[in-house]
Amino acid sequence: MWEEPCISGKEGSGTVFFTGCNLRCVYCQNYDLSRSKIGMEITEARLAEIFLKLQDKKANNINLVTPTHFIPQIIRALQAAKTQGLCIPVVYNSSGYESFNTLKKLEGLVDIYLPDFKYWSGEKARRYSEAADYPDIAVKAIEEMTRQAGKTRFDERGIMTKGVIVRHLLLPGGLSEAKRIVRYLYETYGNQIYLSLMNQYTPLDSLNKEKFPELTRKVRKKDYERLIHYAINLGVEYAFIQEGETAKESFIPDFTLEGVM
Repeated sequence: MWEEPCISGKEGSGTVFFTGCNLRCVYCQNYDLSRSKIGMEITEARLAEIFLKLQDKKANNINLVTPTHFIPQIIRALQAAKTQGLCIPVVYNSSGYESFNTLKKLEGLVDIYLPDFKYWSGEKARRYSEAADYPDIAVKAIEEMTRQAGKTRFDERGIMTKGVIVRHLLLPGGLSEAKRIVRYLYETYGNQIYLSLMNQYTPLDSLNKEKFPELTRKVRKKDYERLIHYAINLGVEYAFIQEGETAKESFIPDFTLEGVM
């Protein structure tokens, strides 16, 4: 229920979380999952079955979370599920650190792309995610995602069925970077894509507080407000923002293998 309103709706998004990640973000909000501390091995046939069961439960979509490193298996599972009646939109929910060749393989299978755009600075990307090339990779990935998605579409309930939503999680002290990302996305794509500007950063126990002292606090309310005003003044019309106190661990799922076993 915690995705953007046009993804979750009233019925909820059918999220499928994949163990592991192709980045190593020091502040990861899903640390146990991304560092492969939890999870369960299943077959491709079982994955296809999970997709279909989520559809039976009236989920608005199939939401693939950190899926990049399982693409061959996911493609086969999606193809199998579609032959068995899967017809709800498929959401590709990722860090934005995606190769062009990977994305090309997904064309025709993914309806909605939900990438992050984490950093504008290669130095920040290296320091926080061990990926100095992240900005260049993300720029190219979002370009291909936007090409594939085409014109944004919604159903009669306001649920997105086609399109791109680019997320940016504001980090403590990251206002300048965030503004550059928002400016780039708006000047490049205008209202062709949606933005999702988030203030829910939570410093967790997994963070190395001695090495990254700048990340040990929440985002200042005034910094987030400045980012929102900046986007509005640029002319951004299609964006999701968060209101109130969102920096809390209730936004982090309790991974119990529900729906997998």
